[in-house]
Amino acid sequence: MRRSFLSVRRKSFLAGIACLCALAACSTEPEGVPDPGPIAIYGNTQTFEIAPVLLAAEKYYPGEASVRMGSVANLVGEPPVPGFGEEGEADVATNAETQALRYSVEHPDLRILMTVTEGLYRVVARRSAGIESVADLKGKSVATIPQTSSGYFFKLMLEREGLSFDDIDAKPIVPLSGMTRALENGEVEAVVIWEPESENAAQVLGDDLIEFSGEGVYRELFNLNSTAGKLENPESRERIVRFIRAILDASEEIRRDPSHARELITASGEFDPQDVEDSWVHHNWLAAVPEDMLDVLVKQEQWLAERDDREPRSREELATLIDTSAYEEALALGSAE
Repeated sequence: MRRSFLSVRRKSFLAGIACLCALAACSTEPEGVPDPGPIAIYGNTQTFEIAPVLLAAEKYYPGEASVRMGSVANLVGEPPVPGFGEEGEADVATNAETQALRYSVEHPDLRILMTVTEGLYRVVARRSAGIESVADLKGKSVATIPQTSSGYFFKLMLEREGLSFDDIDAKPIVPLSGMTRALENGEVEAVVIWEPESENAAQVLGDDLIEFSGEGVYRELFNLNSTAGKLENPESRERIVRFIRAILDASEEIRRDPSHARELITASGEFDPQDVEDSWVHHNWLAAVPEDMLDVLVKQEQWLAERDDREPRSREELATLIDTSAYEEALALGSAE
């Protein structure tokens, strides 16, 4: 193992936010493009998936772009989760498709505009605990958060083996860094969460690591979201279209050369640079609208409705949550490079 997990610690949350504010303030605007005005973006700035958003705000949006800690809650006027996120109204916000589905039950004007990044999840487990397959997780303690996209991924992985959450001991540990500590201390036998905690968990196990890929089972759709009202307003729509164009250009740069985006993520999350490099491969910098977006929503809606003890919405109802018109306008603008 390269280093002890305990030797790699993040600095304060406020330090990361201050860094993001500085990035937004010193952003370089593309030449020859009219300034559409300032845009407010909210998302989890301590996730790797947000890298194209940070780069878009700093380099490609032709105006002032601020990226703040938050979620789709900032689109719909709900208070931030205690200890997570800032107050303020978003023009656009990022989240996994899971949270868009959850919030849209009470706020049906929420809209998914595009997928920024695909998160490629995995199950990280301790081989010496008798784990050679996902089926061997039966009866084991697993650090995971059931109501998140990673929890949904784990549900699907268990179902392939005829298992459910009732067959394992799920431990929703927060802060997420506690998951790796719990694995290191023998309190859990596996971790199912997003990066970089999956990577941290893998590192503490060293040669005792066994992991199970979710390829072909599930990938997180880390989406850009807004509302029907903001899309209908000409001024806010122009900002949104221009920011989507910026994400497209930023994603192209990341696929070509990820070095600067990695620096932004290292700063925003106060991550260890080596963790960022090691975890990078577990993401797909898509910047597109997946053909199966609606299929994913329909399937996941069944799970969420059961969890929330409500009737699932129909395919037709869920289709209204997807609005690709701003994305299509952004494609038509052409690259800034």
